[in-house]
Amino acid sequence: MSILIFVELDNGSIKKTSLEAVAYGAEIAKTKGTTASVLAIGNADLSELAIAGAYGASKVLHANTSELATENAMAYASVLTAAVQQENADVVILPKSGLCDAMGARAAAKLGASIVSGVTDLPDLTDGFKVKRSIYTGKAFATVDVKGDIKILGIKKNAIEAVAGSGIADVATFSPALGGGDFVAKVVSQEKASGELSLTEADIVVSGGRGMKGPEHWQPLIDLAQALGAATGCSKPVSDLDWRPHHEHIGQTGIKVAPNLYIACGISGAIQHLAGVNSSKVIVAINKDPEAPFFKAADYGIVGDVFDILPRLTKAVNESK
Repeated sequence: MSILIFVELDNGSIKKTSLEAVAYGAEIAKTKGTTASVLAIGNADLSELAIAGAYGASKVLHANTSELATENAMAYASVLTAAVQQENADVVILPKSGLCDAMGARAAAKLGASIVSGVTDLPDLTDGFKVKRSIYTGKAFATVDVKGDIKILGIKKNAIEAVAGSGIADVATFSPALGGGDFVAKVVSQEKASGELSLTEADIVVSGGRGMKGPEHWQPLIDLAQALGAATGCSKPVSDLDWRPHHEHIGQTGIKVAPNLYIACGISGAIQHLAGVNSSKVIVAINKDPEAPFFKAADYGIVGDVFDILPRLTKAVNESK
């Protein structure tokens, strides 16, 4: 038996969240005394795929055909199923994403596997196979005893720290047979944000709410984000008002983020927004209202006007470089 990790690609390279998944799977493989293999689907530079070895993978299976050029959950699930069967894998690791959620569920049905999503820590193997997962939009945790012969785990960002070593993985072409049923649904077009740091990949996120007073006042927040090398986000009311693009909306009905540092600027802290950020390692809230609910959830709070605080923080960051 072995461990198989699926990795997502971005412009031919493995996404950071997927490298965390590789490190997670490699750690399980080490504990079980087996090997960790990686499955990558889509166009990629072979040297970029070999980097998976630095995070503990022994080899990479690379499926790259024209029909797999777009992210099709049905077809990808069939490729994943074939890879699990070829590698005789009993544990499958997926990074948390919309694509992985969809393909993981389909692959579980094909394999008769147990599937657990929102996993936040390495499994406890002392008595069976138990994992901790986030539930109720991150407000609580549950311990799940996974019984299936094949176990599929969808892990959240920061479930493990990914530290690169010096290994290089062998990359092999993987060409499973796919049928017409795998392409009943087809991706006809894709629109991707360009020139921006992905919210789900970012280590630091700076986000704004209605306290920013309008789209014309957003520059101080952007300046801080650029100084920190951070992604920018916003609360739902801000995107609803078209102050910021909807792909920046963070919250229960938007994107859920788990950066190392989340800075909330002029956001009151409604429960729907907190549901999208409560997996962040450190939360800093900036608000002129000392009674703002966000301060109860934040690790650090700054009471003051964002238009006074943000330039000071930006200056301090730039001076520290």
